[in-house]
Amino acid sequence: MLDPNSNPRDGRREFLKSIGLGAATVATFGGRAWAEDGPAKDKDAPAATADSMILLWMAGGQAHTETWDPKTYTPYVKGMESKAVISTFDSIPTSVDGLRISEGLPECAKVMHKGTLIKTFQAPDLGKILHSRHQFHWHTGYVPPQSVNVPSIGGFMARTLGSRSKGAPAYVDIGQRFDVGGEDFEVKAFHTAGFLGDDYGPFFVPQPAEATTVVRPPTGMSRKRFRDRMERFHKLQALKVAGSSSKLGDEYIKRIDSAFELMESPAASAFDLSLEPKEVYDKYNTGRFGLGCLLARRLVEAGSRFIEVTTEYIPFFGWDTHEDGHARLVEMMRSIDMPIAQLIRDLDERGLLKRTLVVVASEFSRDMLMEGKPGEPVDDQVVVPDLVTEPKHYGMHRHFTGAGSVVVFGGGAKQGHVHGETADERPFTSVKDPVTISELHATFFTMMGIRPDHAYEIDERPVYATEDGKGKPIRGILA
Repeated sequence: MLDPNSNPRDGRREFLKSIGLGAATVATFGGRAWAEDGPAKDKDAPAATADSMILLWMAGGQAHTETWDPKTYTPYVKGMESKAVISTFDSIPTSVDGLRISEGLPECAKVMHKGTLIKTFQAPDLGKILHSRHQFHWHTGYVPPQSVNVPSIGGFMARTLGSRSKGAPAYVDIGQRFDVGGEDFEVKAFHTAGFLGDDYGPFFVPQPAEATTVVRPPTGMSRKRFRDRMERFHKLQALKVAGSSSKLGDEYIKRIDSAFELMESPAASAFDLSLEPKEVYDKYNTGRFGLGCLLARRLVEAGSRFIEVTTEYIPFFGWDTHEDGHARLVEMMRSIDMPIAQLIRDLDERGLLKRTLVVVASEFSRDMLMEGKPGEPVDDQVVVPDLVTEPKHYGMHRHFTGAGSVVVFGGGAKQGHVHGETADERPFTSVKDPVTISELHATFFTMMGIRPDHAYEIDERPVYATEDGKGKPIRGILA
């Protein structure tokens, strides 16, 4: 029985243990799972052409010349000159006349008529190129470090628009773990809502195959028993007396309430991938990213607003190809090809693609065969060979910001369209209609019905959707 003379905050802390919701579990929910105050009212907002956004994040630096914008194919020959290698994959035709992409993306080639390929994304020069700096810039629109904790575009959309249905988390992050080594803190920094607060932060699902574990009671506890404990918990909350609460404690309580409401809502079933027909599940099941795409589709159907699915950033893994570039990309493209194409097909067949913005992007591209330039030292120790003497030398390795590919499907983007041109000879940079992060973000926000200069204030300083509110949408890709 509760002691009415006890400190309510002490009681609440003890009660968390009794209902089975400890700190780690509650933190998984990222605060309030939706924006209860609803969409921000802005009479000057553009008419939205998209209701939801899915960001398919190719973490680590996806080489454009090996994927969406291939150049002349150069097969492996031991002893060839490093500078002679252009693309290590042949190209194949797509469903768009005249457009060819890598042979490693045969399924995506079949759906290119549903979207726009931007060939000329140019990342800025941030000095010493660190992936986390560029990923932070891409996700927030601001170059780190900043004097305030700026929100990611997902957090900004969650705050401004909320979720599309009560119970569905507005902002979901799928596939990223945070034990990545020396860049743990930096990677976490762009997976937040920043100063907007945890209420609008992401709902984390590191393992989509196990997604149901975050929307059901702890192991061994029935739903009835869980509901009974939540009822006791709310009675305990009612015992609060004036002055006994704290901002931190109240925010924690809101997280618990959000977690419970999600568990009890129809949206919880979206996390159960076993409900999918086997033939559909198998098409997505190329690994964590593929199942993440399936979960993203189900979350759009349930009413989520912004969903990111990542191939996951871990230094020197995934698209971060510092060696064995060609061999690694064979596997990476195999893991993304069918899931991306199937996601587009499924959304289209369900009538959702028209109002769902799907973006495939990476922090920057890659160009040279090896890190640095032939004959020049790397980290003052390794000299890059002028000749390709081992398979590990074959493939794009050097970070490159002069051009990069972004693919945009649905949500009001043109279909079967190509924006910009890149050079056919090294360094394969943008030669027509280059695109910046600010312009990309302005385009996405405009499609979602948010002004690029929409702002929230912290410390008497406005923080805009795009840097300084100056981003302009790329009108040429809008239908």
